[in-house]
Amino acid sequence: MIDLPKPRLEVLLAPAEYAHVSQRDLSSTVCVVFDVLRATSAMLTALAHGADSIVPVAEISEALAWKARQPDVLLAGERHGLRIRSEQTGSIDFDLGNSPREFTAERVRGRRIVTTTTNGTRALKACQAANTVLVGALINVTCAVQELKRLAPREILLVCSGTAEDAAYEDTLAAGAAVDQLLPTLGIGDLGDAAHTSRQAFLAAKPDILQALRTFARNGRRLDRIPDLADDLPVCAAVDSQPILARMDAGGIVRRIG
Repeated sequence: MIDLPKPRLEVLLAPAEYAHVSQRDLSSTVCVVFDVLRATSAMLTALAHGADSIVPVAEISEALAWKARQPDVLLAGERHGLRIRSEQTGSIDFDLGNSPREFTAERVRGRRIVTTTTNGTRALKACQAANTVLVGALINVTCAVQELKRLAPREILLVCSGTAEDAAYEDTLAAGAAVDQLLPTLGIGDLGDAAHTSRQAFLAAKPDILQALRTFARNGRRLDRIPDLADDLPVCAAVDSQPILARMDAGGIVRRIG
């Protein structure tokens, strides 16, 4: 029997670590981008409910330019956690915010959604040159891992979007959940410190992910204090509740696959 080489796994915990990813050779790399609270959770929910595609953009102005070219697109996104309003655009309110509960089948089925968030879109754009870019969250982590095993890439990059320039506890948990499932393929001795850190955080939180997000995640505590957003927490904490795959193509468009 021929022993196949194990994939190299790297976990990037904060924006400073993925800021220069686009300058690396990613031709043999599969990236999984996590922004659990809430960008990737919202994207996956939209696609699960029949959205045609998601276009992540960095700036409000880019989203408005898409709307000018394609008036039928839905605009979604947040600044400081709240839906973008006309005061910020100079013209119109966005159709949707960044809450996965907003992306119902009635609102999004068959529609293209252009979205801008503070960190999630930034992380996705940083990985755009990779061989494959998967959208990950707690709500689809097992599906993402199964796809990694199927693809069997030489390099796996788990990218935590973070908050501002800091690591985000919730993204670390999602990466740790993926590492835990990949462990039989990788072997514990082959994990770097960031991978061990994320896995240990996940194992500690696993008995009650929701309570862990409410207690230890800065974003979780903030959402929990906002009555209109507090119910996003159980949605985003529900491991494998949306067992779908989503991939960003070379043109920067995110679609459901499979």
